[in-house]
Amino acid sequence: MVRVKRGTVAHKRRKRVFKLVKGFRWGRKSKYRLAKDALFHAWTHAYKHRRTKKRTFRALWQTQINAFVRQRGISYSKFIYALKKNKIEIDRKILSELARKHPKIFEKILERVIAKKQVKKAA
Repeated sequence: MVRVKRGTVAHKRRKRVFKLVKGFRWGRKSKYRLAKDALFHAWTHAYKHRRTKKRTFRALWQTQINAFVRQRGISYSKFIYALKKNKIEIDRKILSELARKHPKIFEKILERVIAKKQVKKAA
């Protein structure tokens, strides 16, 4: 039987792992066994945190909207409730961006919501 030399395959595999762990600290970037283990852990955390990131950003957007709306004398929950009641379907990401970058547009949305709310109170 012919001898099979696997040096190139093993080298290619190790090279791929080292490319993925570039920037890791200590021996995890240069020792294959440590690099492989670190990579498995990194992938686990990356998977978990891709889901956590969505929650974190939603909380950030809510905080930004709340800060802007409170300056105008209405609470966040009442604002969101009024939006839903008036069938204004703008998600929190866009609302927070409007509050930060285009406050005049956000003001108009707020005025529309508050105006309809006051009209219904008077009736």
